[in-house]
Amino acid sequence: MTTFQELLTRSPAVLGEGAVIERLRRAPGIRLDDHVVNSALIYEESGRAALETIYRQYLEIGQRYRLPLLLSTPTWRASRERIAAAGLAGRDLNGDNARFLAELRDSSGDYARQVAICGLMSCRGDAYKPDEAMSANAAAEFHAWQADALATAGVDFLLAATLPAQSEAVGLARAQAATGLPYIISFVARREGTLLDGTPLSLAIATIDAAVTPRPLAYLVNCTHASIFRSALLDEHNSSPLVRQRVIGLLANTAALSPEELNERTELVEEAPVVFGRSVGALRSELGMKILGGCCGTDERHIACLAKTLRGSVTS
Repeated sequence: MTTFQELLTRSPAVLGEGAVIERLRRAPGIRLDDHVVNSALIYEESGRAALETIYRQYLEIGQRYRLPLLLSTPTWRASRERIAAAGLAGRDLNGDNARFLAELRDSSGDYARQVAICGLMSCRGDAYKPDEAMSANAAAEFHAWQADALATAGVDFLLAATLPAQSEAVGLARAQAATGLPYIISFVARREGTLLDGTPLSLAIATIDAAVTPRPLAYLVNCTHASIFRSALLDEHNSSPLVRQRVIGLLANTAALSPEELNERTELVEEAPVVFGRSVGALRSELGMKILGGCCGTDERHIACLAKTLRGSVTS
């Protein structure tokens, strides 16, 4: 069985999935839970079917363009605290979602060997409100339960995404490192090259790398527009050669807005799929990014255009 590290090492580009939660939010007849969001949908016939449709679209695109694919479990908000609040304390919500996604992957035949499943986690509070972030010690204790549940379920690696603050990111990294699985930390970034709490990317990465053993396999940025990401990585004050070495990808949204502006929007801000595909795909040649995919505002059209761009770049 190919490990995620081997897949990452030997592949010139890895395609990330597009939006899942945000697409489900707009789907007719689908209700997201107030606490665990999309994690409990696998227990409902219509919800499970909606999840399967979205994931199969991304699988088909990766297979069509012959690109390795990263899929994340629908567990972004599946902490023990939230599972209990949702009245699901008796369910193995993380394990059930991981097995659901593994079954979908395995149904794709030989291509399944090119698909990596990450156990998805995030911060305890609002991902756009860094003032809600936990301390490093509290976060390590809080997130250990979910990290262990996902590792036990057999995911290929762990991903903590949409992180707004350094303190909780350190704790999350500790919790993930303790499982023995490879893991990746993903921040939301501002144009000036900082996290939402104002910590420079260069300081956040250096701090986590020094504080946690083993250190993250790499870092990503997500829920950030390609133009903002490009500015952040090239900022002369808050970025650094270390940042450009350790950050290996972007899961991009389609709105060149700040997190505060996005949080206040009631309507989806979309970007033409072709524009998205070209601008995000260009980050491979411009900045050496390897994992490229989508976040808010994206769907199968955006990911298909991105895959087309990446396929052209790796064969040219």
